Amino acid sequence: MANTRAFPVGIIFLTWLIAGTLDLFSACLQFVLVTGKSFVNVLLFVASGVFGREAFSGNPAMVWWGVLFHYTVSLGFTLLFFFLYPRIPEMRKIPSVSGLVYGIFVWLVMNLLILPLTNIPKGPFHLVNVLVGMCILMVAIGLPMGLMAGKYYQYNKSAS
Repeated sequence: MANTRAFPVGIIFLTWLIAGTLDLFSACLQFVLVTGKSFVNVLLFVASGVFGREAFSGNPAMVWWGVLFHYTVSLGFTLLFFFLYPRIPEMRKIPSVSGLVYGIFVWLVMNLLILPLTNIPKGPFHLVNVLVGMCILMVAIGLPMGLMAGKYYQYNKSAS
């Protein structure tokens, strides 16, 4: 039975930084490759979740708000993963697969629950965009979380 009291702050912090950065880098790279526009637009888009159209007004602080909001959401998903991992035995069977599935969960929560509650401009549905976005979250967020949690709990038997 898992020790649900152990909450590995150090590994959570590292995982959060890795996953948040990989996700942000992947989203920015994909945006630049597809549109040819600056990656800054990705951060403005994130900031628009709270500030709406004002995020695109040219205020340089909006870029930093986008960074803050991105990493805040990433922290929430990281904390949730590390909360669930020791409590759900199936997640520990194959950590990498658990992480990839969690990436799909993150996509679903973001796109079906969180984004509709924000001021982010709604765009048209395109299956290719959905699949690319989902794959980014699976690989950039889910996989690092699964691998990091798996290694942590494998080598810290007292934590599991």
